[in-house]
Amino acid sequence: MLRREEDANYIIFAYLSDMALTLLALFVAYQVRIHLPFGVTLTEKDITTDPGLYITVIVIWTMVFFLINVYDARNTLRAADELRTLALAISLAAFVFAGVLYLSYRNTPRLMFVYFILAEFVFLLGYRWTMRLGLRWAGARQLSPKRILIIGAGSIGKRVAAKIQSQVWTGLELVGYVDDNTEKIGKTFEGAEVLGNLESAITIVDEENVNHVVFALPLSAHQALRDAVFQLYERPVRVFVVPDVLDLAFFRVTMEDWDGIPVMGLKEPVIDGFDRVVKRIFDLGVAAASLLILWPVMLIIAIAIKLDSPGPAILKQKRVGENGRIFTVYKFRSMVQDADKMLAQVIQKTDDGKIVHKRPDDPRITRVGRFIRRTSLDELPQLFNVIKGDMSMVGPRPELPFIVEHYESWQHKRFAVPPGITGWWQISGRSDKPMHLHTEDDLYYISHYSPLLDLQILFKTISVVLKGKGAY
Repeated sequence: MLRREEDANYIIFAYLSDMALTLLALFVAYQVRIHLPFGVTLTEKDITTDPGLYITVIVIWTMVFFLINVYDARNTLRAADELRTLALAISLAAFVFAGVLYLSYRNTPRLMFVYFILAEFVFLLGYRWTMRLGLRWAGARQLSPKRILIIGAGSIGKRVAAKIQSQVWTGLELVGYVDDNTEKIGKTFEGAEVLGNLESAITIVDEENVNHVVFALPLSAHQALRDAVFQLYERPVRVFVVPDVLDLAFFRVTMEDWDGIPVMGLKEPVIDGFDRVVKRIFDLGVAAASLLILWPVMLIIAIAIKLDSPGPAILKQKRVGENGRIFTVYKFRSMVQDADKMLAQVIQKTDDGKIVHKRPDDPRITRVGRFIRRTSLDELPQLFNVIKGDMSMVGPRPELPFIVEHYESWQHKRFAVPPGITGWWQISGRSDKPMHLHTEDDLYYISHYSPLLDLQILFKTISVVLKGKGAY
């Protein structure tokens, strides 16, 4: 339920921690078997502990842990669920490992195997319990809280509020309710106040920095709910609703059980779970390798920009990313200083009023800028955005906020995945297409996402960049 475990960085951290503790447990078991006076006396020469044994353990534990969904957020909210899932995964991994030992490392002492499994249970369960206490400590101090607004202060809304209040240690913070019953406005239920009516919900979301909205309205209010959901797509919030509202389904709908309360997520990440972890690892690997190789080129470009025109070499701009979140994107400056102030002079529109943001004869572009834009070298600093987690290597382009202001409701669906340095739009025409048509390319990418598609786009991008087609 709206928890930190949904973050890909958390999953990667948890997995690496588990594997490190598993290897430590195996090493401790080896040392204990040699030094404790139980069983037949053995020396280091009697036990095989080459790197292959440790690699075998990592492979088995990785496969089993992801098979059992140890890192699935639905299995980690309640302590009992988390420890039960982890215990099951360790038991199954131990069973598989025992079979592998029988077929390969047969001189591994049985006591060492027992010590290893016991140490594994102690280390991993103890680590998770410590992490849970740490999260409770952080949640109590409201570090990075998830601010929640409940639409509807009826019986369902109050039950949802009670569950949220019981899970404040995870970082949940109930801002309050909105309800059209004027008699409820100003009153407090489950420790939270009814702040206004449904019409004021958008204003409350903006003023209270709400980032999660839960609809708990009766069936008779679903038309109002529909209108509010469409408006919320213009805000950087996640939207949940207590069923029945299948007609409001958008890109990806999820069903969750909030400790007995069925809840439907209408604005969920399209890429999550194992796919999100794979994408994040891929991004970190490619971005880090690219920076190691290209840093001399980036240094030369920065010097050339400084010599060509006054102003900073790196341009920082606000862009709209995943789920409508605003972040700072880095690019090599390819235009004159304060080019944004000249935007009204160069912006163009199609016959139907759609914005065409880029044009080949833009007078704001510098000499060096024209070259780095043609070769897409101006995008290289975005590798730091990938390292930070604001962007991915492949995904929709991070959009300028003023363009998003002119979006139609359906176009906001492009923010369902992390923005990318390159994407389907880039291998399908790039700047040759009007800005508003990029959305259709982005929606195609989101609908057909797979790690293989990311690789395909990345390789095709190289060919497109070398040709310089559509870049200006």
